[in-house]
Parts: sequence; C-alpha cells; structure tokens
Amino acid sequence: MDQILTFISTSKEFLASNGLIGKILAAVLFLIIGWISISLLVNLVKKLLEKRSFDKTLEPFILSLLLWLMRGALLISVAGIVGIETTSFVAVLGAIGFAIGMAMQGSLGNLAGGALILIFRPYKVGDLIETQGKIGVVKEIQIFTTILLSPENKTIILPNGAVSNGDIVNYTVEGLIRVDCSVGIAYGANLAKAKEALMQVLVSDPNVLKTPAPFVGVSKLGDSSVNLAVRGYTTPDKYWDVFFRTNEESKLALDRVGVEIPFPQMDVNLKK
Repeated sequence: MDQILTFISTSKEFLASNGLIGKILAAVLFLIIGWISISLLVNLVKKLLEKRSFDKTLEPFILSLLLWLMRGALLISVAGIVGIETTSFVAVLGAIGFAIGMAMQGSLGNLAGGALILIFRPYKVGDLIETQGKIGVVKEIQIFTTILLSPENKTIILPNGAVSNGDIVNYTVEGLIRVDCSVGIAYGANLAKAKEALMQVLVSDPNVLKTPAPFVGVSKLGDSSVNLAVRGYTTPDKYWDVFFRTNEESKLALDRVGVEIPFPQMDVNLKK
C-alpha cells in the first residue's frame, strides 16, 4: 500500500513539473486512480456491513452518502492539481448550494426527514404504521418519501419531512396487536350467556392468540343497550381478518343463544 502511495505521489510531482500538460495528465491520473480506489473502498464497506447483518433499509443510504462525499472531495483535489484555486471553488459551490437550498426548502426538509427516519428507525419496511392520517404497510423508505400499501391495496406516498415531524403509530414493533370490537345487547338479555357466546367466538378463532388471553366484559351502560367489549390479540398481518370475523361471528353466536341485539330506542311518557 505504501509503495502505491509513493508511486502516485512521485508520478503526480513529475507530471506537475512539466507545465500545464503535465498538470492535466497528473489530474487525469489522480482522478482515475482515486475513482477506482473509492469504488473499491465502498465495496469493502458494503461487505463489512453485510457481514455484520446491518439494517438493509439503512445500508444503501450510508453507502450512497459515503460514495458521493468521497467523490466530491476527489474532484476538489483534482481541481487543485490543475491549478484552480480550491478556496474560491469551494466558496462558489457553497454559494450555489445555498441558492439551491433556498429554492428547495421543502425537498431539503424531506431529505433531512428521510435521514432521521433511516437513522432512528421508528419503522422499517414491512411494518404496519399509521401516520399523517394514513394507515398501511411500509413498502419502501426512500430519501425523500415513504411509500405505504393501504389495506385497500392503494399506494400511498408520504413526504418524509411531514412524517418525521408528525405522530407515528407502529402496530408491528411489539409483534402483536389488540383487536377491539363492541357489541350491544338488550338490558333484559342474559349477560352471562352473552359473554360466554362471545368468548367462544374469540377462542375458536385460530388467529386469536391464547396469550395475552382474550377478554369479554361490560364497557358501557348505554341508552338502549349494555355494550360489551370483545377483545383479542393477534399478529399485525391478521388484524383485519380477526376484526371482520369477530364482528360477523358475534352476531351469529348471539342469535344462536337467543340474545337480542337491540335497536336504539327511547321511552316517552306523556302527562295529561
């Protein structure tokens, strides 16, 4: 490695001492060797990240950032070899960058939001999340946007700036989710029989977990009904299956045991 660096240094000095043509040849040689070296270094970092089972969502962002930072530094160095005043060059780039930044404040905010999401990882690809009033499975996390797939199979594209600054509900991170359903029964109905029938609905569903245990209990004494909370835990990917099945089977189970689900009603007393 030391021999290679010595060769590069000697070649650069030799070529630079032979006027403008020598400087140009030195710059081209330095650019070619530097470009190849950067590619080799990035590939080495990639292999190290893969060996350590680094997060697949974060890996492309890190490698891309490293690649372009090193290439930018290489181009500035090449400009210095040719004879361009790099201090002025950097100042001009800074001014251009500032002007572009002012014109693209929203995009830069999304870029910063994407970096925060990739670093702190409030969610990852495959998670079921709710954010910005939308719910869906994370399909992709890009630098500027997050792409969700909704339960209706719609693609939802959200700006990372708004997502990173807003509320994020991750239904997947704990590995299970509670399904809440509410069923109303008549005040005159047999409460114990109704609870037993609804509990059987939960227990008989293979997608409802045994631990934590399912639960059926009185949640509210309403105007026209006694409202029962029917709750069972499942995995996030089975949420909607359990939700719809529980509602449907609850109605059928109560019909079988003769428990009435009342309509809203009001008693009116007239005084003479």
